Amino acid sequence: MKLIRLSKSCLGEEEKNAVMGVLDREYLGIGAEVSTFEGLLTDYFKRESTCVVNGTGAIQLAVQACGIGAGDEVLIPSLTYVASFQAISATGAKPVPCDIDPQTLMIDVDDAQKRITKRTKAIVPVHYTGGVGDLDNVYKFATTNGLRVIEDAAHAFGTVYKGKRIGSFGDIVCFSFDGIKNITSGEGGCIVTADNVVSERIKDLRLLGVEKDTEKRYSGKRSWDFDVQMQGWRYHMSNVMAAIGIEQLKKFPLMADKRKRLAMQYDKLLSNHLGIQILPRNYYEVVPHIYVVRIAGLNVERRMLLQDTLSEQGIQTGIHYKPNHELTFYKDDTALPFPITTLIYPELLTLPLHPDLSVEDVEFVCKMLKRTVDER
Repeated sequence: MKLIRLSKSCLGEEEKNAVMGVLDREYLGIGAEVSTFEGLLTDYFKRESTCVVNGTGAIQLAVQACGIGAGDEVLIPSLTYVASFQAISATGAKPVPCDIDPQTLMIDVDDAQKRITKRTKAIVPVHYTGGVGDLDNVYKFATTNGLRVIEDAAHAFGTVYKGKRIGSFGDIVCFSFDGIKNITSGEGGCIVTADNVVSERIKDLRLLGVEKDTEKRYSGKRSWDFDVQMQGWRYHMSNVMAAIGIEQLKKFPLMADKRKRLAMQYDKLLSNHLGIQILPRNYYEVVPHIYVVRIAGLNVERRMLLQDTLSEQGIQTGIHYKPNHELTFYKDDTALPFPITTLIYPELLTLPLHPDLSVEDVEFVCKMLKRTVDER
């Protein structure tokens, strides 16, 4: 039986040859390839881009570079991967989970307003599945309340909002390049911002806080006599990772187009089923990382049975994501309730989506999903 994978890295000979080139040169750390990749990303976004070890590190460094830490609070939707929460709490700040909009499944600004305190310093909108919701409203909310905006755009590389590429505008925007994202560098991520102070801090923070070490590393050197004035981390990107990312960026237009066409095909085949609700996304603008549907009447147990049935047909599915306010580490019994997240979470199911998927694969997934939903 053919296995239709939920997600996968989509690589070719170009990436393999690029990695072998780095191995042959025997300089694997942060160096020329990272500098080149950053330059390409800076051209892509038309703003300063800094590469780091992963998307989680990108958010952590962005939060820290804004001067946010112990005693501070950051607003973030509960419906996101725990990595986003861990990135905030790693700085000593407290991630404050917020409810979501029932249509977009992104942060509900009205709910966030109820959770603001004098300690709130930032808001992290999560661009769920690749969409961005009403981003203007998020920035209006942030301006009104004096907050930094740190966009978690791990799902949204390539997405366009009102004619502008995500990352080309706004306060601070963080991307992930892990193995299954819209482009990959194996692992990796980047931070994009026009705030030069934040950008320079991040460059030092990713190299253990060693001041002004980046340019030396790019030329194959390093600092021996240096100063450190803040807590830093070993969060730099490697040349091996950057070599993969450079080749992936070349292929991105074709991969983005494939993701869009597959998502549109899902929409076409599922939109007329009463028990399956598709998410409102304009795939002429949104480059989807994952494809999520809501299935009416599901609870967690029924969803597991549905997944098992699809698995028997060779179809992998996923759950994006378990709400963070339900996790022991982030649970707060005194917090306001999360009625929309609590209602919607058991109904969510993620279907296969990646550039190596075929239209025939999508047709088969939709056929089996509708049949399974109808029979339950």
